[in-house]
Amino acid sequence: MGHHEELDDTVERLIAAGKGLLAADESAPTIAKRFTAVGVESTEEKRREYRSLIFSTPGLGDHISGVILYEETLNQQTLDNEPMAQLLQQQGIVPGIKVDKGKGPLANAPGDEITFGLDGLEARLQGYYDQGARFAKWRDVYHITDTNPGQLAITANAEVLARYAAVCQSLGVVPIVEPEVLIDGHHTIDRCEQVSEAVLLAVFEALRRHGVVLERMLLKPSMITPGKSHTTQASPEQVAEATLKVFRRVVPAAVPGIVFLSGGQTPEEATANLNAINQQGPQPWVLSFSYGRALQEPAQKAWAGSRENGPAAQAAMHKRAKLNGAASTGRYSPDMEN
Repeated sequence: MGHHEELDDTVERLIAAGKGLLAADESAPTIAKRFTAVGVESTEEKRREYRSLIFSTPGLGDHISGVILYEETLNQQTLDNEPMAQLLQQQGIVPGIKVDKGKGPLANAPGDEITFGLDGLEARLQGYYDQGARFAKWRDVYHITDTNPGQLAITANAEVLARYAAVCQSLGVVPIVEPEVLIDGHHTIDRCEQVSEAVLLAVFEALRRHGVVLERMLLKPSMITPGKSHTTQASPEQVAEATLKVFRRVVPAAVPGIVFLSGGQTPEEATANLNAINQQGPQPWVLSFSYGRALQEPAQKAWAGSRENGPAAQAAMHKRAKLNGAASTGRYSPDMEN
């Protein structure tokens, strides 16, 4: 199979109806924070145990099409001593990999950041591909204030995302392009709309410049919401309306799928918002999820570091995967939470 057919095949599997992605690619500091919240010390062995448990959840592949792994996890064995990627493949799930190297301040752009990791990306991706990864993810972040993000940050981050995506496609790996407009702040939903539109417009201009084939990538954006500290929060219907208004303006119809990040929403909010977006009628793209905490938080609480709690953790994981699967076709209702 040539790269083109392989990319098409992976995309098709990732955007299968009623399924979405599990983002289990938390960096060491992030997973430590999540584990501390449930009273667990983050050691390599504990991370291996936890991820092995949730990836082996019975029926997970019915609602999850792909899992984004952290490099450490891709290199780990499951509790049954088989490679993690192999366990996912047995579940009918496509293994993916986070490839960026984190972020830091962007020079001459106060308050804005840039993502690192382009150096040596090709060689790393080739290695991940050999281990079974068939898609990748790269995240750039944008802070919203009255003046951020500046034009420099919008342009520079778009360029980085496009360069990453072009390298992925050249190696037969589907790129997930993640421009995360952060939810932190006091901004209104209108300000989020304005920033998101400018960011996405620049990203797609850069992707075109770098010859990225839009039909062979996925977009992982933020939903359009007010800042977390804003006095009034938006209803799922308002979030859906604002999000689709912006996306219809700037996301080309050639993009096969949009998999939203949950970015600070509670598990229930993330599901309700996705459902409202899918209840707005047919759109040019498949609209699904690529959630981290919003899928895993209940499972982490149920597990709490004890292997005996494995079945309870798996049940919690399965429930959220199933509810988000329903939301990805607009068939979720809050009474399914009980």
